[in-house]
Parts: sequence; C-alpha cells; structure tokens
Amino acid sequence: MGLDASVERVTLELDEPFSIARGTQTEAENLIVRVTDEGGMTGVGAAAPSGHYGETADTVAAVLPDLLAVVEEVGDPHALHEVEARMREVVRGNPAARTAVSIAVHDLAAKRLGVPLHRMWGLDPGEAPKTSYTVGLAETERVREKAAAAVEAGYPVLKIKLGTDRDRELIEAVRDAAPDARLRVDANEAWTPRETVDKSEWLAEHGVEFIEQPVPAEDPEGLRFAYERAALPIAADESCVTLEDIPAIANRCDIANLKLMKTGGLLEARRMIAAARAHGLEVMLGCMIESNAAIAAGAQLAPLLDYADLDGSLLLAADPYEGVDLSEGTIRLADQDAPGTGARLRSE
Repeated sequence: MGLDASVERVTLELDEPFSIARGTQTEAENLIVRVTDEGGMTGVGAAAPSGHYGETADTVAAVLPDLLAVVEEVGDPHALHEVEARMREVVRGNPAARTAVSIAVHDLAAKRLGVPLHRMWGLDPGEAPKTSYTVGLAETERVREKAAAAVEAGYPVLKIKLGTDRDRELIEAVRDAAPDARLRVDANEAWTPRETVDKSEWLAEHGVEFIEQPVPAEDPEGLRFAYERAALPIAADESCVTLEDIPAIANRCDIANLKLMKTGGLLEARRMIAAARAHGLEVMLGCMIESNAAIAAGAQLAPLLDYADLDGSLLLAADPYEGVDLSEGTIRLADQDAPGTGARLRSE
C-alpha cells in the first residue's frame, strides 16, 4: 500500500475586515493538504495557522514536508493512531500543520470505507448544536447593522467580540438590533478579573449566555477569580490549547473551547472532548478563519458538542471548498451520506 501527499498554499480574502481585541484581519492564509492512495482516491485537509499560537503559513509550509513524509512512510490511511503519534514525535509544535494532515488522512480512511466520517465514529449529524455567527469589533453602528443582518439571515445565536471601552454600548446596540437572539461574548483576553466580574452583571441583564476567555491565558488565578465570582458561565479558549490544559482549567471555567487548529489532530480533539467531559466541563468547538476543507471535519465532530462556533468559512469572500451548509445556524452536511468529511472543490 502506498500513499502520495501534496500541499497547496492559498490566500483567502475576507468578505470584510474582521477585528477582535488583538487586531484586524483582511485575509487568511490556509494550506490545503491532499493525501492520495494507490487507487487515486484523495483525502483533503487544511491548516489555518494562528500567529497567536506561534504558527504562520511559513512555519506550516516548513514542517509539512516532514509530516507528509510520515504519512507516506506509514503507508496506511487507516493507521490513524500511528500517523498522529509519529507526527507528534517529528514535530512537537505546529498543531495546525498536524491537524491538516490528520484531517486529510481521516478523510481518505473514511472514503476508502465508503462512509461519512461521522458514521465511522458512530455519531448522528442530527445531534449537532446550532453554530453561533460571530460579529467582530467595529464602530457601534456597524456592529448593530451586522447583528441585524445576521438575525435577518436566520442565525439565532450571535457571538459578539468585545474588549473595548465601548463594550456596554456594543451589547446594547446588538440587543436592540437582535432582541430575541441568543448572545455570547468573547473578550479575547482583554479584561481584568475584576472587570470580568463587574461586566458579567450587566451582560447577564442583557441575556448573554456566557463569556469566552475574558482574562489573559497567562493569568490562571485571574481566570479562577472570574469563574468563582462572575454572574455568567466562563468559557476557556486561549487557556485551553492542549490535552494537558484540561485538568488545569477544570476548576477555572465552565466550558472548554477547543479548536482543531489548536489540538493537532482529530484523534487528539476527541481525546480532549472526553477529558473535558470527565472533568465536568461542557465543550464548545470553535475555529479560526478556515476553508470548508477544515470546517467540514469540525462539522463531523459536532454531535459531541454542547456549543459550536464553526462559522469561519462564512467570513470569507469566497471559499474554494464546499461541504457544509451553515444557513440559519444549523450545521448541515451538504451530503450527510458523502464518504469522508464531505469537503470537495466547488468545481467538482
């Protein structure tokens, strides 16, 4: 049995600039990985690196040849545990790069069996939670307009980026534009612990469901302070990167927010979900700004989640891949019987 692997670097333009407390993004670089067996069947995955976690398109491009060499040496797309274990031995960091390869190999393995990935895992896609639609930082009136447009398009759950001196004003504008929407907020580490507690009071009055990563990841005791005193549940994102982080956040938050690009692979993501459950945490799966070549894999995992934030591809002006329909916030596989992750080039 032999496998061939290749990589393509793509620049994806955003529909409009996307801002969070740390900065603004107008494009996203993804790296598309393809793994092909001797019969010509191909599995597809994608890396969406984040500089916040020390990864760039350049670092991913630099390590992918070594990771793809592992796949070719193993030679069996069904040897999923061996592939991920050996990739960790070859490259300790660069989780987005390892995730791209993991997705591609999982996609190929399920295709060879002729089943969707969710069926290979014994999951029911109908059990997936609604995904939120993210409203980035902008001038107050623009945030109001984006929230109103999202609700008009049928999205029932909005995630509002905060971390400014206009946070209350922004939430009031969103609640005015979307009185019936379910709201979540994400401060991206921009608040102090005391600020988190104070803001949680009026956020609760506006019907917000939970606060995502209010304090810096480097302040675990600050996260505990917020968790123990805030009027709302706390979700850990930047504080929850690897499997080893799960026990550390168990008494510091209510929700573990995983991202495939942080985990380093689909098997590791499933381990983290199981570990979070074992520690009494709820689980959310988020994403970077990603092509459907990656989002489709997250959609296959969605039945295991309490919350989903898989809207990264919706922020793109155009995505060369399809496979997931997120209209009205429902995570629908374009073809739930399609083998693999279901991601495919639009031209196909």
